[in-house]
Amino acid sequence: MRIATATTLLAIMLTAATGAAAQPAYPVIPEPMIFDMMRPLGAQKGEMEVNALAMTTSPFRPRAAEWAPEVEYAFADGKAIEFELPFNGAKLEAFKLGLQAAFGASADGRSAHGVQYLGIYDRETGRYSNSLLYMAGHRFDARWSMMNMVGVDDIALQRRNGRNALLLNHATFYDVAAGTIAGVELNVAGGRERLVRVAPQLHQRLAAKVNVQAAAGVEKHRHHRARPTLGVRLVREL
Repeated sequence: MRIATATTLLAIMLTAATGAAAQPAYPVIPEPMIFDMMRPLGAQKGEMEVNALAMTTSPFRPRAAEWAPEVEYAFADGKAIEFELPFNGAKLEAFKLGLQAAFGASADGRSAHGVQYLGIYDRETGRYSNSLLYMAGHRFDARWSMMNMVGVDDIALQRRNGRNALLLNHATFYDVAAGTIAGVELNVAGGRERLVRVAPQLHQRLAAKVNVQAAAGVEKHRHHRARPTLGVRLVREL
């Protein structure tokens, strides 16, 4: 998809969010660790966060780790932007831009939904790709909540060579105690690689604005055996 078409998608997304009627307060739902959000759906203007995710299937080979520092900023109520630098070991592989818009809350403030756009420029190939996802979260009670994200990766006008592939992310969370959240995240990505990953995880708040998240799970790529995967994300709100 050309960049101009991607820009049109962003304009539609932000216009729809701006036109939403007044809604109940947004529910407090944790963000998935691996496929994270650009601030919670109910983020207020001015909120800012820096974080970094590191993932590896070879814990004893640090150079094989994939990691990505990023900055997230809510430039308006319910709207956020993200800049990310994906690395593979010491190599900067891409530049990544994300935009997110909340559409409102319902069910007396227990449910919320929105949309997320991701644009990635691959430095090696010079190729630009897009993905677009719909997000729907729900808080069942004081302890249980979930976040669902479903969409299309590598958007194109014609489906070929793995483009227009399914993206699916589901996360279920349980608030164990104040500052401690347990969860499990399911990632499914179509296309050439066809990845499926299941990642049980723990989120622990260390200070008022510092959070650490850790996951240990398993992933399976097409034509490859299932293998263990480890991950950690450090979060600092500003």
